[in-house]
Amino acid sequence: MSKNLVIVESPAKAKTIEKYLGKDFVVKSSIGHIRGLPSKNGSVDVANNFAPRFEVNADKKKTISELKKEVKLADTVWLASDEDREGEAIAWHLAEVLKLDPKTTKRIVFHEITKSALDEAVKNPRTIDMPLVEAQQARQSLDYLVGFELSPVLWRKVRPQLSAGRVQSVAVRLIVERESEIDAHTPESTFKLTAEFMLEDGTLLPATSSKKHQTIEDVREILEAFAKSNFSVADIEKKPATRSPSAPFTTSTLQQEASNKLGFSPRSTMQLAQRLYEAGLITYMRTDSVNLSGQALSAMTDYIKGQYGEKYHQFRTFKSKSANAQEAHEAIRPSDFNKEFAGADAQQTKLYNLIWRRTLATQMAPAALEKTTISIKASETKEIMEAKGEIVIFDGFLKVYGRSGDDVLLPEVNKGDPLTLQSAEALESLSRGPARYTEASLVRKLEEMGIGRPSTYASTINTVQTRGYVERGELEGVPKEIAKLSLKGDKITQVSETIQYGKDSNKLFPTDTGKVVTDFLVKHFAHVMDYTFTSSIEAELDEIAIGKKDRVKVLTEFYKPFHKLVEESADISRAEATQTRHVGDDPKSGLPIFARFGRYGPMLQKGEQSDDPKPTFAPLPTGSKIETVTLEQALEMFKLPRTVGQTKDGKDIKANIGRFGPYIVIDKLFVSIKPHDPHTITLDQALELYEAKLKGEAEKNIADFGDGIKILKGRFGPYITDGKKNAKIPKDTEPASVTHEQAKELLEKTPAKKTRRRVIRRAS
Repeated sequence: MSKNLVIVESPAKAKTIEKYLGKDFVVKSSIGHIRGLPSKNGSVDVANNFAPRFEVNADKKKTISELKKEVKLADTVWLASDEDREGEAIAWHLAEVLKLDPKTTKRIVFHEITKSALDEAVKNPRTIDMPLVEAQQARQSLDYLVGFELSPVLWRKVRPQLSAGRVQSVAVRLIVERESEIDAHTPESTFKLTAEFMLEDGTLLPATSSKKHQTIEDVREILEAFAKSNFSVADIEKKPATRSPSAPFTTSTLQQEASNKLGFSPRSTMQLAQRLYEAGLITYMRTDSVNLSGQALSAMTDYIKGQYGEKYHQFRTFKSKSANAQEAHEAIRPSDFNKEFAGADAQQTKLYNLIWRRTLATQMAPAALEKTTISIKASETKEIMEAKGEIVIFDGFLKVYGRSGDDVLLPEVNKGDPLTLQSAEALESLSRGPARYTEASLVRKLEEMGIGRPSTYASTINTVQTRGYVERGELEGVPKEIAKLSLKGDKITQVSETIQYGKDSNKLFPTDTGKVVTDFLVKHFAHVMDYTFTSSIEAELDEIAIGKKDRVKVLTEFYKPFHKLVEESADISRAEATQTRHVGDDPKSGLPIFARFGRYGPMLQKGEQSDDPKPTFAPLPTGSKIETVTLEQALEMFKLPRTVGQTKDGKDIKANIGRFGPYIVIDKLFVSIKPHDPHTITLDQALELYEAKLKGEAEKNIADFGDGIKILKGRFGPYITDGKKNAKIPKDTEPASVTHEQAKELLEKTPAKKTRRRVIRRAS
């Protein structure tokens, strides 16, 4: 019989813990949550004080059966799930399902998986923290109610299969509103003036004007004065400066820094950090705290003094910026500072080393810098040019954490030294609106506004992209001409350069679906979409967690006004919800033409839904919007599909625009014609693309048995298909040698694809 049974939520965590606890302990895993709210009506019983009706997850029945057997064999059961609200809820669910008394069952938590931390936890067990469980259930119920009641409104009024989430929808709103700000921005032109001077010893000194100029006339006048001027050093200013390390990582700052320095998405960062924690390499990675334990501070002190010397050490403590900082009691840090590198793969190692460097830097001396500014005057104008440099006098914490850029060391000069102008240039630039969000900057914004919890940001950002409200991508920008004036000797030349104005990469863009859904929700569910209200809900959840607020009261205060809005939404017209706009009337038929949001995004519609014959549809022209498309543009789109001509064997070639861009279709074969325009593509161009497509299809076709069964070259290698099922070809078999009978046999052995059942997912 096992004296002690320890239950954790992760198999990897169980494996690490078992190494430290010894032979008197058996460690088992629940493999995550064992119960949840099913995606069906009534899972939260509003009439019965919002009682949640949990069900055992279908894939956890075997796990529970095995755990029940282990419980019967044990003298003592220890619940050791993670130390946050989610972990507390898992412990409570385990107690409920395994028939353990929450008031007496031993609950242990630890910030790191080390022998000393586990020994300390076992010496100081507690019971399940019910206020934490209540807070988690309140969040779960809120998200369920919003998702289950608001999503069907979107289905009826906007488009089927859409979804809404309490935090998800507000996050999308941030991105939509930022895009609106960018669209509303009017570019303003300014000129940046730069020059290069030569010292008497031949050393070159680059300099920049201390101000930007508004017009080309201004900079031309300055360059004309420069052509006649003598130059000299007007002033030299040297200033000492210091740079101090940032606080140790919290969940949010780790996600931001891993994105900026390593290019990891918040979701990848959390997955990697989870693995590092489960392997006992770092402390718990879901935390708002910037505190470091006394043991960690002592270990860092010894390491820094031993490796770098006394002068590199400086003791510091940090205070959390958020008044609601909670969850774990320590920042994210390595478990052993003697390990500079650790992890099961390259990505884990990179993240671990970033955590190691950031944590160690917090207890190191500030960097000492010297900033130098050399001011340069001209005899014929008041324009001052400046050369700026910065050097590190003492690297301090930068020795571990590193710095971006190199020292800029300026040459030694004296006030009054003459300088010779080698060249000068004035380059026009166009102002841009506020920057689009990256995943990292969106995390920072959500944290600043108190929306959601840092532990949920990664899943929220992933959800809004998965559901098609937001895309991470690139923008080509639009070509714009800017002016450049250059001075060489006494000659000024002016040329034009073309730039891609508005070019952007790796940013978050709202989709048309995201815009329409956000506009609808902001207009009709302003209460739910309000930033301050969403933040206040988080504060109330925090108060439930510490026993200051009642779960039922918080849910009641939220649900009553919310449910009233849901009931009132029945009166909202579909035309209003889909932003239907009357563009004008077709001069030939007299039918009205509308721009509206349809099943696959913005579209044009000619005729009313009730008309007979039924209305016809066309996509919006590229680059246009529902609110800006003109009647002239719309009429052009209704000229499609256009018959371009015929193939050699008499088949019609028709050009059109679809969901994925412009294309031609011959019989049932679709051929992309990007970047050609379906209105203007010629027969020769269409035939060339058609022939290339046929050639590609032929090369892809290894064998065709004539009854629908084919052997094709696929993205991941050759495969057999009958149009419904795909079968793999054994690695040791030459694809071309597979017979018709063998192909049929392999298809029969391949199981049919499972039908995916759509469920309402509630974003936290």
